[in-house]
Amino acid sequence: MTDEAAKAYLHTRLKNVREVLIWKLDGLSEYDARRPLTPTGTNLLGLVKHAATWEARYFGEVFGRPYPEALPPWQDSDGSDLWATEDETREQIIAFYRQVWTHADATITELPADAPGHVPWWTHPDTHLFAILVHLLTDTTRHAGHADILREQLDGRTGVAAQYEEPIDDTAREALRARIEAAAKAADRVHSTAE
Repeated sequence: MTDEAAKAYLHTRLKNVREVLIWKLDGLSEYDARRPLTPTGTNLLGLVKHAATWEARYFGEVFGRPYPEALPPWQDSDGSDLWATEDETREQIIAFYRQVWTHADATITELPADAPGHVPWWTHPDTHLFAILVHLLTDTTRHAGHADILREQLDGRTGVAAQYEEPIDDTAREALRARIEAAAKAADRVHSTAE
């Protein structure tokens, strides 16, 4: 496989996982889209805002192609890229992410896989486009996984897109959960006494 074929494959995967992240907001109230669902405040809309901000930065300034709108300085990160203020609308954040896609896609398409980049916040800052593409695909996929869990906690919905969703069977889910819980307790008894 050539570098350009590998780049195109990874780019397609990145495009797919971006859509998954946006879809996780589908049908939620403003509160549920924004509310903190972990002790550290992780929330669905914040994951989208975070993914947008860092994709703009990585496929922008890293390659001397800064995103055309102001981004918060990475050195002064206060975590505000991880949640939406009451003045920011869901539509604004989604529109920002989609605009970032256009900018990032142009960088990915126009530059060769070995195009040099410089990430000033990394210990070893010199890199290339292929490495950044892998980094962003990994990071966005990780956040889509977070979104999967958060969305399941909110209303039980799972999957990567509406067309792949299966109806929620609460009885079957509870039976599976009970079986896994029983296995965990049994393993704890077996392994705790063996030590």
